[in-house]
Amino acid sequence: MSKRLVRVYRVVGLALTAAALVACSTADAVRPVALPVGATPTPDDQTFIQLREAARNNDPARAAQLAAMIPDYPAPSYLEYFQLKPQLFDSQGHARVDAPDAPVLSFLQRHDGEAIADRLRNDYLLVLGARHDWANFDRQYPRFVLNDDTQVKCYALESRAARGENVADDARALLVEPRYYGDGCVDLITALAIKNQFTSNDVWQQIRLAYEQNQTSTGAKLLDGLAQRPDPTAFSQAVSTPPLTLARGVGADDQSHQLALLAVTVMARNDPAMTAATYAAVASSLTSSERAIGWGTIGYQAAMKRMPGALDWYRLSANAPLSNPAYEWRTRAALLGGDWTMVRWSTEQMPAALRAQPTWVYWHARALKQAGETGQANQEFSSIAQGYNFYGQLATEELGQKITIPPKTSVSDAEITQAGQTPGFALAQRFFALNLRLEGNREWNWPLRGMSDRQLLASAEYAKRIQLLDRTVNTADRTVSEHDFSLRYIAPFRDVVERDAQTNGLDVEWAYGLIRQESRFILNAKSGVGASGLMQIMPATAQMVAKKIGLGPLSRDQLNDLDTNILLGTNYLSMIYNQFDGSAVLATAGYNAGPGRPRAWRSTLQRGVEGAVFAETIPFQETRDYVKNVLSNTVYYAALFEGRPQSLKARLGYITP
Repeated sequence: MSKRLVRVYRVVGLALTAAALVACSTADAVRPVALPVGATPTPDDQTFIQLREAARNNDPARAAQLAAMIPDYPAPSYLEYFQLKPQLFDSQGHARVDAPDAPVLSFLQRHDGEAIADRLRNDYLLVLGARHDWANFDRQYPRFVLNDDTQVKCYALESRAARGENVADDARALLVEPRYYGDGCVDLITALAIKNQFTSNDVWQQIRLAYEQNQTSTGAKLLDGLAQRPDPTAFSQAVSTPPLTLARGVGADDQSHQLALLAVTVMARNDPAMTAATYAAVASSLTSSERAIGWGTIGYQAAMKRMPGALDWYRLSANAPLSNPAYEWRTRAALLGGDWTMVRWSTEQMPAALRAQPTWVYWHARALKQAGETGQANQEFSSIAQGYNFYGQLATEELGQKITIPPKTSVSDAEITQAGQTPGFALAQRFFALNLRLEGNREWNWPLRGMSDRQLLASAEYAKRIQLLDRTVNTADRTVSEHDFSLRYIAPFRDVVERDAQTNGLDVEWAYGLIRQESRFILNAKSGVGASGLMQIMPATAQMVAKKIGLGPLSRDQLNDLDTNILLGTNYLSMIYNQFDGSAVLATAGYNAGPGRPRAWRSTLQRGVEGAVFAETIPFQETRDYVKNVLSNTVYYAALFEGRPQSLKARLGYITP
């Protein structure tokens, strides 16, 4: 960076410091005030909400104008943060290297230890990384508590590399999801290539990964990491008309090999079968490792489309370096095909972090058990059986036990009262009342990090008493050794849910399992696609169900009404359940993705499979996770309601073509 540019941002920073300090001297006298759930926003609240949007849009002039209208707003740290944040990024969300330092450092000092300071430190680290100001980056990074930003982690590795460390292995482990790369990870890849810590193969692998995951702009930017850039025309052809690249054949030079693999990657996204036929004609011109990479990406795209050829193409990918999703789908394809030997070697070839996930520990253990290695299998089942989740439950059953509820830990009224005084909770309540859930969750979750199990349960009970039911669930969900599953699996509105579930022939525990996953009991929950209410019914679906059960046209307010929403949701779930011969797996998937999709997925089965295999091989990640979570919830609700051990496997059943 030029000395002139350094002087520019320092002068700007000093000029803004005085204004920031004047503002905060008034603001620090104002304290956050909680709002009751359902409170009507005041004009000042509305202005604050507009200020938040201005900050999200990185519009500093608009943010300053709005903040000036509410100088005494009772959330002073956010009033200031929403003015600072848009000064750090341009309108496209890129960090500004000329961003002011002094007001940021002042804010971080005055709000040290608060959630909002950690948020601003995250923002500031992106600025410091973009500047390559490693001295100041290294001073701030150890104080970034959440450390949950991939870009910041990339800059941290680049800082270490700038000090002479070899970080290539750490970078390869981190760089697995291009959608989170932003400027920081692109910068890291380029820097490591310049320092010869990344080879051209490493860079090309990252380019293919970006195009495989449809992050095409990121993939194009990564070309800067290549010492020898490919011919622009040849590269453009590989990513825009890949069949032409493959039709030309593969030359002896490395660039030709890399462009052929990139063309296969792009082409396979649209037509794996055609890609396989075309690739077979040129694969012999590649090295054995390159051939395996090509077959791996074809197998991946085919497996997600549930094509019968996926397993055969994947068998040709042994020992190839694949993307994490490609590794996962290779194992899923083997599960669908009933090839337990392949399930085993496929999981064993996964990167260590991926292989350690409960999902793949479970399926690897199943493969060991299938091979007669029961002792080792049981060790692996035991390692995940304590997890209160889908695969923890399945592992418990593999060990010959049923699923039960742990003993209840009760907390006193005094502990609950004390929990209510937790710093941050009042501000969280204000944000929840204004439907600013991102900020509310941040302020609520921040103090939970250092709490004991008893303190967490007291906080969960406090949340229940003030009707923040989603915080009740999420807070109780954090306990490690002392639990209260009546809070973790809370069951409000029992009379309504039980009445409508029983009327529609549904298990009440299934209805609760679904509501817990859909809305976390947030009455005014609304999804990004328009689903609303406790059971997250889409408007068109709600009107269809209402017509079938004789309710007639419904207004938006009626759709969100608790009684009406539960009535519509349970009726719809019952309708889907009856379409799928009483399969909870298929019906749950149909509730989330529409009944047509699980019907299509079922039609591709070459053989009957366990319900757990079907759930794990659902092509949509949202629906896959949804089905597993809903049915895991259902089993715990059943254990609570019925007071006896339960079986997840029995609920999952067996899915036939």
